[in-house]
Amino acid sequence: MDNRYSIQEFVERTAQTNKNQGLFEMEGDRMLEVHLNGDVWTKLGAMVAYTGNVSFKREGVLEHGLGRMLKKAITGEGMTLTKAEGQGTIYLADQGKKVSILNLNNESLYVNGNDLLAFENGIQWDIKLMKKISSILAGGLFNVKLEGTGMVAVTTHYNPLTLKVTPDRPVFTDPNATVAWSGNLYPDLKTDLSVGSFLGRGSGESLQMAFQGEGFVVVQPFEEVTFQQQKG
Repeated sequence: MDNRYSIQEFVERTAQTNKNQGLFEMEGDRMLEVHLNGDVWTKLGAMVAYTGNVSFKREGVLEHGLGRMLKKAITGEGMTLTKAEGQGTIYLADQGKKVSILNLNNESLYVNGNDLLAFENGIQWDIKLMKKISSILAGGLFNVKLEGTGMVAVTTHYNPLTLKVTPDRPVFTDPNATVAWSGNLYPDLKTDLSVGSFLGRGSGESLQMAFQGEGFVVVQPFEEVTFQQQKG
């Protein structure tokens, strides 16, 4: 009997494996395995399965304060966080995007709100709206600033590319392809009027994020259009 396509072969080939890598562990390259013993923050809707005694609580005003909730309302963005609490194993994914784990060591990082998958509860975070860009793009662009020590998981369409920014080598990126950047950088807005006037204001090439200084920026080979931009 040919066992190449048996149920037993399929179960063994696709079975979960424990690599004993700590709180965050990669299960393939498109799923994050979280060994929970306490709590972590995850993107709402990212949980695909879990085992153990785990509860999920949507963030609220009492969790982070009225000021941050009002800021979220002003940005019009759709991201909501969920706190996973308890003991067990959680499996997280986001539309089949690739997952990358970053271990912050008293460092800071900006992540596009669409690309943040999970982070440890001890990390401080705040929402930063790029006001200049929001005045041009429908719904604007919002980013989450994460700082402290702990694990952060981000997602990208396909493989990410990291570009180093130096004082003599600024980097310019498409806002919809920009995933993350080092916390010591804050991008300015660059508008190419000639391209914009020829192709229309909706062209990604006419609006660019300009990074100057010392640090890095992460991009993906995909222009991620937000729900607010689709509505606009």
